[in-house]
Parts: sequence; C-alpha cells; structure tokens
Amino acid sequence: MAEGQRELLDRLKINRDEEEDESGGNRWLIVGFMAACALVAVGAIYFFWPKSEEQLAAAEPPPATTGTAATAPTIGSGGVLSASGYVTARRLATVSAEITGRIAEVLIEEGMSVKADQVLARLDTTLAKTEVGIAEGNLRSARGALDAAVADNAEAQRALVRVQGVKAREFASTADLTRAQAAADSAAARLVQAQGNLRSAEQNSARAKALLDKHEIRAPFAGMVTTKDAQPGEIVSPSAAGGGFTRTGVCTIVDMNSLEVEVEVNEAFISRVKPNQRASATLDAYPEWEIPARVAAIIPTANRDKATVKVRVAIETGDPRILPEMAAKVLFFDDEKKAAAPSPTATATPPQGTPPQ
Repeated sequence: MAEGQRELLDRLKINRDEEEDESGGNRWLIVGFMAACALVAVGAIYFFWPKSEEQLAAAEPPPATTGTAATAPTIGSGGVLSASGYVTARRLATVSAEITGRIAEVLIEEGMSVKADQVLARLDTTLAKTEVGIAEGNLRSARGALDAAVADNAEAQRALVRVQGVKAREFASTADLTRAQAAADSAAARLVQAQGNLRSAEQNSARAKALLDKHEIRAPFAGMVTTKDAQPGEIVSPSAAGGGFTRTGVCTIVDMNSLEVEVEVNEAFISRVKPNQRASATLDAYPEWEIPARVAAIIPTANRDKATVKVRVAIETGDPRILPEMAAKVLFFDDEKKAAAPSPTATATPPQGTPPQ
C-alpha cells in the first residue's frame, strides 16, 4: 500500500531539468534567427543607400596613365600625346660688371623693359678717371717727344748731306763724315723709339678709357628685368671675391620673345613627337586659353632615372601673360589628321582682368 502511494507521488512530481533543457534550446534558436535577420537588413540598407560623389569616384577604376612625364591624350581632344612642363626662356642673362667695383647707382627695377646697350648701373669711377688723366698726359708727352725726334732726325740728315758734299771737294775729313753719319743714325733710332712710345701711350690711353666705360653696366640685349640683385654701395665682382657684401650680378634680364615650354615626354611615346609638329600649350593659370605652338627641338638624349626625353616647344603667339617658370601642359597634334575646324577654346575670350592678346 505504501509503495503504491509513493509511485503515485513520483508520477505527480515535476521534472525541472527537462524543462530547462527545452527552454534553453529554443532561446538559442530565437537569438540566431534574429541575428541573421539583422545582417540581412544591414546589407540591404548599405546596398540601396544613395552613394556620395566622392564614393562613386573612388569606386571607379583609375584611368590608364603613361607615366609621370606624359599621359595619353583624352579621346576626342584631337591630340596624340600630352605632357606637362614649364615655361622657360632660351635667352636670359645675369648681368654683372666685368671688373670689381663699388656700385654708385642702380637705374633699373623689377618688371622694367630695357633696350640693348642701355645703362643698367654705374660703378664708382674716381680711380678710373684718374687713370684716364694719367694716360692722356703720357700720350701728350709721347707726341711731343716724337715731334722732337722728327726734328732732330731731319737736322741730322741735312748735316750728313752737307758733310758729304764738302768731303767730295776735299774740304772735310773722313772723321767729320763719320761723325755726321753716326749722328744721323742716332737721330733715326730716336725717331723710331719716339714712335714706339707714342703707340704705347695711345694704347694705354685707350685701355684707361675702356676701363672707364666698363664702370657702366649695360644690357646685353633687349628684354625685361626679372630680378634686381644689387643696391648702391655694395661691391660687385664677377668672381665674388671680397666678402659677404660682394655681389656677382646686378640683375637678370629675360628676352620675352624667346619664351618656350620645356616638357619631358615618356620615352615609350617619344615616337609620337616630330620636329616642327603642331601643338597647343595651356597654362595652369589660364586653363581655358590655348596657345598655338610647335615642336622646336627634341633633345637627343634620355633621362635614365625618369625614362623621359626632353622636348622644347616654341610658342608662336607672344603675350604678356606668359611668364617664365609658369606651369603648362602641351598637347601634341597629328599633322596628318588636321581638324577641319579650330577648337572652340582656341578662340575663347581671355579671362577677365587680363589684357587682350
């Protein structure tokens, strides 16, 4: 009887372990399902969310390039090759004095146009003028000595002729004739010496005047002053010997008519460039302005480190907006495929605030 009651009580007892196992398994299934739904939702939002311009540009593959010095031309541009470079001047000079001296005055400023042989600066001429005075005095003395030598030589020749005539009539001795002959030879020698002294004095005078002229520093050619490197009171010397205040040049002059663009073309594409080939230059300062140009020369050597070849491009249209050392891009055209009409940007209106062409 007691065993039967115990069996009935065991049947009525709740098993807590089995309930915990069943509830735990269900809970992990619910968590996994919710995580999967969240991942799907995040992926859908990222895929359908509008992209910004920066993200779209970053997603696009980069365009093919031909190197740092030359890039393939844009399709439809009409060119066969493009390259970047700088505006350079074929004719420029750092003007200096031929002698060492102290600058007395400087007659130029940056941006000034100068003519050929125009005086740019003057050095102190105190000592030079003194040397010219001494040379002119020596020249006058040499001319006087030459006049005296000429007179003495003429008198000696006349005396010799007289003695020779008297000797012919037996009125003069042989000794008298010998002395007259010696006097005539001596006078002739003094005349030659005086002539030589005169020529030397003339050369010294010309040299002193030339040195005086060198105290004026002149422009070697017509152009524009780009830098002013010296001030009055400073010492200028072509060898820069004399201390920290010694200048090697007074200014730099650039011939603005000799400006051109110097670019470096990748040697893999140098076959596309020919001498006298048509081109178009565009300055970074005026990107809408195309400047007619032509290939002036292809330098016959390559840069081993950059794998490039230097090309000089002559600018056919001069303009005051084109300045040395400006960054520029050059587009080379195929002369065999000339465009039927000029590019609309070639005749574009210059940017406001700049002088017309």
